Amino acid sequence: MSTRTGLDKVVPSAADAVADIAPGSSLAVGGFGLVGIPWFTIAALLDQGADDLTVVSNNCGVDGAGLGLLLEARRITRVIASYVGENKEFARQYLAGELTVELTPQGTLAERMRAGGAGIGAFFTPTGVGTMVAEGGLPWRYHPDGSVALASEPKEVRTFHGTEMVLEESIVTDVAIVRAAKVDRAGNCVFHASARNFNIPAAMSGRLTIVEAEEVVEVGEIAPDDVHLPGVFVQRIVELTPEQARDKDIEKRTTRPREEVSA
Repeated sequence: MSTRTGLDKVVPSAADAVADIAPGSSLAVGGFGLVGIPWFTIAALLDQGADDLTVVSNNCGVDGAGLGLLLEARRITRVIASYVGENKEFARQYLAGELTVELTPQGTLAERMRAGGAGIGAFFTPTGVGTMVAEGGLPWRYHPDGSVALASEPKEVRTFHGTEMVLEESIVTDVAIVRAAKVDRAGNCVFHASARNFNIPAAMSGRLTIVEAEEVVEVGEIAPDDVHLPGVFVQRIVELTPEQARDKDIEKRTTRPREEVSA
C-alpha cells in the first residue's frame, strides 16, 4: 500500500484514495453517529469491494447510512466500538453471531487510538476496574443459539497513587478515514465543532490516513495555532465539491411547533 509524499497530498478522487485498501484490512473511522463521518470515502470503499474488514469507530453508523452501508453489505466482520447505537442491523448481526463486537468504554477507545498514533503501546486507566471490562467475560461474539462463542480475557490491574487501574492496549490500524472542514495541501487539518470528536484520534491511529475535506487551501493559509491535526499524520486528501460538502445528515430530527410571537 503506497503513500503520497511531498507537500501536495490531494488525490484525484475518493475512488483513487481507497483503491488499494485490501480485504482483511483494519480501518479506523472518525465521526460520532453521523456527525463528522467521511461520507464519500465510505461510499467509495463500498464501491471498491474490500471485505473482511475490522472497523474501529465510536459506533457503526445507522441503518442505511455511513458505516451501516458496509455492514449491510457484509463487508465488516469485526467492530471495535463504544456502543451499538441506533443501528438495528448492527445489533441483529451481533446477537445472531454473525459479527464480532469488542465493546470498549468511549473515552478508553479514543485514548487507545490516540496512544497508537503517539507510539504508546499501552496505558493504565481507572475506567472499567471492577467490571467485565477488566475482569473479562464480555461477549464479543455469540453462537446462533445465543450462547457466547467468544468472550474478552481478563486484563492486568495495578494500583497507582492509591487507585486501581486496568491496562489497555493501544490501537494502530492499516488505514484511517476521517472528515475535516479545512485542510491544506500538506494535510494540516481543521475540524468544525463536534466533528473534532473521534476524527483526530482515528486519523492518528492509521498507518495510512485518508482525509476527505470540505475545503482545501494552499500551504500556509492555516495558521499554525489553528491546526487540530498536523499533516504528518495524513497521506491522502480527497477534495469534496461544494455540493458534497453540504450533503450531510443527522441520526434523528426532533422538532416542535413554532410558538407564535404576539405583536
